[in-house]
Amino acid sequence: MGLKIVITGATGMVGEGVLLTCLDHPQVEQVLIVSRRHYELKHPKLIERLVPDFYRLDSIGEDLKGYDACFFCAGVTSLGKKEDEYTRLTYDTTMAFAQQLLHHSPGISFIYVSGAGTDSSEKGRIMWARVKGKTENDLAKLPFKSEYNFRPGFMKAVPGQKNPPKLYYAFAWMYPFLKVVMPNMTSTLQQVGRAMINAVTKGYPANVLEVKDINKLGDQ
Repeated sequence: MGLKIVITGATGMVGEGVLLTCLDHPQVEQVLIVSRRHYELKHPKLIERLVPDFYRLDSIGEDLKGYDACFFCAGVTSLGKKEDEYTRLTYDTTMAFAQQLLHHSPGISFIYVSGAGTDSSEKGRIMWARVKGKTENDLAKLPFKSEYNFRPGFMKAVPGQKNPPKLYYAFAWMYPFLKVVMPNMTSTLQQVGRAMINAVTKGYPANVLEVKDINKLGDQ
């Protein structure tokens, strides 16, 4: 039997890229996307469940049973947000989802997408990095089968993606150059998705994966 994976954030660039990579991967049997907005795609491996928010998953509780892994790719920008609002939308939402998922699928593996520059000390000057660091730290305390925190940098979209932000297209042409001059800050979203699958199936010696770790695991 192949992997059964839950993915959040499919209507965003990272989640969509990871989703498409998983659907194309021979080891993945089924993907459940949990979202607040519909994602327009039909695929024999794909199931979608819509929820009003990530604090209330009771309506889809039965649908969350029996999964091997969750790739939590949902997230919001910190621009224009104060720390309490960003904490609610990032830390509180992620922890609520993770705890409910554990209730329905005990022993599941969990991968959280934070970002390059996340602050594990939770004491740095950059607000978003502190909040993401706290999220990583507290997820690691939950009784998952395994828990990994991915810190990607600049990512190249998967062909066919519909949801990259407009800003991405302003810089996408630079990817080949950035790959040469900053190889430890760039990945393709296929590498990110494959690294997630490999982390679940093969493991990795660290639970925090920087870009070089993601690329190494994604190229196996």
